[in-house]
Amino acid sequence: MIELLRNLFARLNLDKKGQDLTEYALLVALIAIVVLVAVVVFGDAVSTFFQSLGDVVSTWIVGGGT
Repeated sequence: MIELLRNLFARLNLDKKGQDLTEYALLVALIAIVVLVAVVVFGDAVSTFFQSLGDVVSTWIVGGGT
């Protein structure tokens, strides 16, 4: 059993493709965390901005704006 584990760890240590995949997965996870933090911090401000923008655009469509 110990020999089987030793062989498994030896094969995993030589497999560099798995390392690249792990690095990309960590990078994607980090980006997702940053996006989530940004949404929590700036969510209300961005929502207000787009609501105001939508109001302005709707007045253009109706014909009441400049």
